[in-house]
Amino acid sequence: MGICLSNQVKVETTFYTVSGLGSRNASGNGTDTSNSNSKRSSASIPPTPRSEGEILQSSNLRSYTFSELRAATRNFRPDSVVGEGGFGSVFKGWVDEHTLAASKPGTGIVIAVKKLNQEGWQGHREWLAEINYLGQLQHANLVKLIGYCLEEDHRLLVYEFMPKGSMENHLFRRGSFYQPLSWSLRMKVALGAARGLAFLHNAETKVIYRDFKTSNILLDSDYNAKLSDFGLARDGPVGDQSHVSTRVMGTYGYAAPEYLSTGHLTAKSDVYSFGVVLLEILSGKKAIDKNRPTGEHSLVDWAKPYLTNKRRVFRVLDARLEGQYSLTHAMKVAILALQCISMDPKSRPTMDEVVKALEQLQESKDVAKNDKKVRQVNQHSRSSFALKKSCKSSAEGTPAKAKYPRPSLSLLS
Repeated sequence: MGICLSNQVKVETTFYTVSGLGSRNASGNGTDTSNSNSKRSSASIPPTPRSEGEILQSSNLRSYTFSELRAATRNFRPDSVVGEGGFGSVFKGWVDEHTLAASKPGTGIVIAVKKLNQEGWQGHREWLAEINYLGQLQHANLVKLIGYCLEEDHRLLVYEFMPKGSMENHLFRRGSFYQPLSWSLRMKVALGAARGLAFLHNAETKVIYRDFKTSNILLDSDYNAKLSDFGLARDGPVGDQSHVSTRVMGTYGYAAPEYLSTGHLTAKSDVYSFGVVLLEILSGKKAIDKNRPTGEHSLVDWAKPYLTNKRRVFRVLDARLEGQYSLTHAMKVAILALQCISMDPKSRPTMDEVVKALEQLQESKDVAKNDKKVRQVNQHSRSSFALKKSCKSSAEGTPAKAKYPRPSLSLLS
């Protein structure tokens, strides 16, 4: 649920009206890849900033005391840790199912408590950004933020617990606990994540997620995908403006090339990131992996030449998925990924179009399954009918004499 410091680039952060969040003076150990010559668009800065108090009061979240969350997580014991990130550690805890009040460990419903690491570079602004967005936005494919704690130097966030962890773990970790996800589950996760992004892009105040990657896709017990970590999100362009100008922020390997070079942020920046993740889902390979052979470090650069060729696309597809998909479906997903990672933002589909494409693939797969079942039922019915007809004719008419080979003379003698 956190941010990978080794791959993170820093940005400035400023709070704006409605749910806007820009960037200013974030300190840290990341490498600043922003273009120092890029000009900030005045349209990216709405006129009235929102105060911390306004954000907290409008969030509709429960406010917890530090002692409540300490009790709910067994005093933040090391064996309660379920995740680590640039923000800090994530602990398993419990709250009452009805009141959401912190409860005795082991009773009520399970929660995830993210505790700000005060020495980390992701600080109070990112914590407040999470509340700013998840405190107001609700969707089946966004992780639910239950509450927060703001007490002295303590900054904590309380979420619904996602028992299957992150998509990143399922794709890239090896071991008995993480078995390779099937093709159908991968497509389910891709569709759910796409719906989450589409919702953000269609919100009354458009939201650009800006850090879409597999580690930020969390899975519930039924492998439903939910987007987490909104610390880098910000409002999209308004009015007739085409983009928001910012200093660059995100994770290497996922950020759109035009955003890296100009600082111009649009919804199509998220679409590019989605294309990278879709490639990871298809291939089981990380976006950036310097352990791979020379020329294959960047998944996008390496995979692109293979995505349009039916014979060569198998070089990209995860070998662990063999036999679980049709080539037609695999090619359609590969082409969709290729469209999303187009160098020209205008050539990329919208997230609504991505959702529609993935839904059609899901529907066609369901139709194929139903057709197969119908064919099996019909075949069984025809066989049963033929058998009944044979039995009926045998009962009503004179049974035909069985014809056996005539014995040889040698056997009769």
